[in-house]
Amino acid sequence: MAGRILIVDDVATNRDAWQAMLAAACHQTLAVADGRACRLALRDLRPDLILLNLDLQNPPGPALLRLLRADARSRTVPIIALTARGGAEARIAALMAGADEVLARSVDDSVVLARIRNLLRTQTAVAELGQRDDTLRALGLAETQPEFALPGTIALVQDRNDHVHARYDALKCLVEDRMVVLSRTDTLAEQTPEMAAADIFIIASDLGGPGGGLQLMSELRSHAATRHAGIVLMQSTPNSAEQAVAFDIGANEVLPAGLPTEELALRLRGLMRRKQSADRVRMSVQDGLRLAVIDPLTGLYNRRYAVSRLATIAQRAHELAAGFAVLLVDLDRFKAVNDRHGHAGGDTVLVEIARRLTENLRAPDLLARIGGEEFLVVLPDCAADDAQRVAERLRRVIGDKPVRLSGGAEAHVTASIGVALAQSLSDLQDGSAVLDRADRALLRAKSEGRNQIMLWPEAA
Repeated sequence: MAGRILIVDDVATNRDAWQAMLAAACHQTLAVADGRACRLALRDLRPDLILLNLDLQNPPGPALLRLLRADARSRTVPIIALTARGGAEARIAALMAGADEVLARSVDDSVVLARIRNLLRTQTAVAELGQRDDTLRALGLAETQPEFALPGTIALVQDRNDHVHARYDALKCLVEDRMVVLSRTDTLAEQTPEMAAADIFIIASDLGGPGGGLQLMSELRSHAATRHAGIVLMQSTPNSAEQAVAFDIGANEVLPAGLPTEELALRLRGLMRRKQSADRVRMSVQDGLRLAVIDPLTGLYNRRYAVSRLATIAQRAHELAAGFAVLLVDLDRFKAVNDRHGHAGGDTVLVEIARRLTENLRAPDLLARIGGEEFLVVLPDCAADDAQRVAERLRRVIGDKPVRLSGGAEAHVTASIGVALAQSLSDLQDGSAVLDRADRALLRAKSEGRNQIMLWPEAA
């Protein structure tokens, strides 16, 4: 995955080396020597990722990190800090200042490139979600989500229980998250509550034998319940090839087993924050998409979704050489209900009728509110006799019992129903013709006295 990468390093030979390596990987690069040039480059390059020399002098690397995180143009841009100093103190300072990753300069190039691909892939996914969320927000279909991190669940997966509990006890003092210890078998059992609730998995690279951690990672990424979980791979022995592969198949962190607990806790807090933020955006998008196809009053599908779903049902019927029926249900003289009981009373009637219709249809059937008091029902794999029986049942559940309103009042409503069946190959390819015939049948039912069913072609 190629991206625009900004290199910030005050050593010319380092800049040249990084540019050569990244160009070979098809990345677009811009190299600068100090903080001032870096901030100017944000405007010109609009980088997807920043590669920063943590040992920078003007200004010091941690200070520049804080400036970049305070700048709206780079606040969410992934930053990899590289340092010749391998101590935990320098790494912790960089992480606290805003770095997404801190790597030693001596690390293998394959690991750096894999980490770049990993962060770019994550950033692209988050950006795509954000764009969808922005679109829904502009349409008034999403609500602003608060940016705060709640305590989550961290699962430690390892077979060597003595090592697990030593790490478990040390971490519990530094994180607010709930911590659980799971075996490999428990982790793969989707019915396990601890597995389903885990936000982050910490996995030993040699779990169950060499390569066992990578195999478990791949399994977790393929399961719906854990697809978006954070994954931390702990290596008992440094292995650059394994580290690069882990980043490429979706590890969020690949760390040595002997990493100081304070640094591990800091990385886990950052990962939990990013994971929960992505979850909130994802949920906002899902809610917005749902609102885009749902009638807010009744909770039924709206016309936009119903027309699209009807076309899908027609296509499916064509593939299976099966028929389908379309019913248009219209409440009779509904204006009189609004005039007598007010719009609040009318809304109560619509909600109750929607409930009655829902309770009297099968799961595969489509039910939508497509107009003020008009409902669409589509019955897949349905013959004429069955369609008429369903229509009569719906007419009765609407009209046989009044709707109770607030204050003890009651509203008596009836319905006229037009029914049409798919009759030809063209009907099975385009459901709109069947919908049109059902509409004409409904008009005939209305004109001939209401509170009745009219079947096309008898209505012709």
